[in-house]
Amino acid sequence: MKTLLRSAILGLAGAALMICASVASAQSPATATFQVQASVNANCLVSASNLAFGAYDPSSATDLDVNTTVSVRCTKDTPFTVALNAGVTSGATLAQRRMTNGTDFMNYNLYTNGARTTVFGDATGGTATVGGTGAGLGLAQTQSVDVFGRIPAGQSTLSIGTYTEATITATVTY
Repeated sequence: MKTLLRSAILGLAGAALMICASVASAQSPATATFQVQASVNANCLVSASNLAFGAYDPSSATDLDVNTTVSVRCTKDTPFTVALNAGVTSGATLAQRRMTNGTDFMNYNLYTNGARTTVFGDATGGTATVGGTGAGLGLAQTQSVDVFGRIPAGQSTLSIGTYTEATITATVTY
């Protein structure tokens, strides 16, 4: 009987070990791998400051020059170009932009350089634009594109009043 009892105890112990081994192997982790992916599309943000010439003296022999900026933020490494249209004043062209005061017109232009030798264009017909490469979309990555304005001297037949160009559109192509 002792042998039978011993055999039963050993059998139960063996079964318990097998159950523990089975439970232990069932709790072993299974693994899988996967990839994580995202894409970043090119994007640009643009803003512009007004160009205020101030008071123009029609009797002066000196051009009136002022500057402003177009601010551009583009995703990093995105090439971009800034172009300016001729404005919306009747008769305005890229070669000669115009402001109006009632029926009177004042000529002016916008340039890409401080020497005011290259007219800022709209990218049509080979007109000049200014390019750059994006540094990122954060405020700290803002890139300023200078716009140099000039009202030429010698416009002696202007009426008194305020002359304005309602809209110059800055277009960023990327």
